[in-house]
Amino acid sequence: MQRVGYVFDPAFLNHEMGAGHPESPDRLRAIHNHLRSSGLLRQLIQIAPKEASRQWIANIHESAYIHRLESQSPTTGYASLDPDTSLSPGSLSAAYLAAGGAMTAVDHIMAGQADRVFCAVRPPGHHAEANQAMGFCFFNNIAIATRYAQERHGLKRVLIVDWDVHHGNGTQHVFEEDPSVLFFSTHQYPHYPGSGRATERGKGAGEGLTINVPMVAGEGNAEYQEVFENVLVPAADSFQPDIIMISAGFDAHQDDPLASMRITDQGYRELSNIVTRIANRHAAGRIVSCLEGGYHLPALATSVEQHLIALCENA
Repeated sequence: MQRVGYVFDPAFLNHEMGAGHPESPDRLRAIHNHLRSSGLLRQLIQIAPKEASRQWIANIHESAYIHRLESQSPTTGYASLDPDTSLSPGSLSAAYLAAGGAMTAVDHIMAGQADRVFCAVRPPGHHAEANQAMGFCFFNNIAIATRYAQERHGLKRVLIVDWDVHHGNGTQHVFEEDPSVLFFSTHQYPHYPGSGRATERGKGAGEGLTINVPMVAGEGNAEYQEVFENVLVPAADSFQPDIIMISAGFDAHQDDPLASMRITDQGYRELSNIVTRIANRHAAGRIVSCLEGGYHLPALATSVEQHLIALCENA
């Protein structure tokens, strides 16, 4: 069994975007309560996140954008940043803590205190661009943790696996010219945010290291597993990553209201098993997984449970 860490803080619940918004604090409550009632939470290493410093945020996001977020952060009510994304009084501190949670996960793995870590954080991050909040995201947690792993801990090659049902446009744009990062994404297409065509393969020195696999509405476990085995595995074996980052969205689940895919709880477990086998071959088992989407609360909770079971196993 692997030692799996679990990053969580009640401060993540302080981020609100209004009544009825799908990206609500209830998402983390559903996950946390289910893991506690199932007994799995007791088997995980509890990790308290530390806020990311502005220095590490600025590695990914423009300083003017960070300042804009800080200046727009309200003391009451909401500040709208785009039609889907708003700041509440608790949002910005939660965003700094979410990015810091992913960095804290890297620290625990590199210190030998955990083998793999799941970060139950919000707000999510993979849509956040260098200078723009969008798609419920403010800071790109996975991108920030990737640069942190490279610059603080000297890991040279990072594989990012993004299986959220929406394309991780922000992550792609950060690393599309970077030969030290392999970005692999499966996503419903066409769907929000409209990017992620198979022809988007990276640029310059990073050409060929962006791998987008658009999925057709209605595809499920078998189709996803085939893509992971036949596209991700050989690409990862060639790249030989030192650590794997997962943008773990669970909104391709068959019950999710924001998409039209057909993955089941068990399907997420199998995708997780494929990624852990890659990590065992090339990255000393090292995986940092960060919550992205997933908006059907029972399905989100049980999918995260199956993902964690896979991370705990020696796949």
